[in-house]
Amino acid sequence: MSNSTDGVTESAPALVQSVDRALSILEILARRGDAGVTDIGKELGVHKSTAFRLLAVLENRGFVEQAEERGAYRLGFGIVRLAGAITAQLDLTRQSRPACERLAGELGETVNVAILDGDRAVNVTQALGAASVASQNWVGKQTPVHATSSGKVLLAYAPSSLYRAVLADPLERFTDATITDATVLKAELDRIAEAGWGCTAEEYEVGLNAVAAPVRGPDGSVIAALSVSGPAYRLTPESFPGVAARVVAVAEEVSARMGYFG
Repeated sequence: MSNSTDGVTESAPALVQSVDRALSILEILARRGDAGVTDIGKELGVHKSTAFRLLAVLENRGFVEQAEERGAYRLGFGIVRLAGAITAQLDLTRQSRPACERLAGELGETVNVAILDGDRAVNVTQALGAASVASQNWVGKQTPVHATSSGKVLLAYAPSSLYRAVLADPLERFTDATITDATVLKAELDRIAEAGWGCTAEEYEVGLNAVAAPVRGPDGSVIAALSVSGPAYRLTPESFPGVAARVVAVAEEVSARMGYFG
């Protein structure tokens, strides 16, 4: 494996070393506030020219900047952008937790909040209801967007590039009920976008049904999906509309706590 950057070809071990050194530079600047190329090179134990090349890459990506013309380097606003992403996720977890616990207590089922992670949905918080028969912890687990209620909701409101990519790729089958036809899935996503909620009936796991609704951020974009899941014998398709009304209401409450007021 090799990679070429600015005409320099590096082997895999060299690339790993470069990444490690680049991260070390960020740690140095975080600790010192600012530092010159020579000082950074000394701390890394590398030649000044190597430190300069690493800084140039980081500067190009906005992770470091020069305090003044040809002066010392300091952390750039690219770090703020990355920190903002995790801060938003942590804030979503904190803001949604009380509502999830209340809904789980009301319905007796499991409540999850999921966000998009590439082309998968990943659960960031979970609350268990008294009637929950499963003890599985879904937090941190990635699930397919075409076979879960949260995934469908996230996909229905996803950027067009992801929407098209998922519909263009083969859809993996998990149960006999999994939607594997792109035309059928598109029709389902259109229905979700119009109704404001989505559902699955044993499409990811046999015996497991779920209903989900979108959570919006301050600008109105969908940032997460809030879902209720339970055994198919209790959370039946006939109960979906009634459950959906509660899920939508709670999702709207969380959206308001995230700064969206419609």
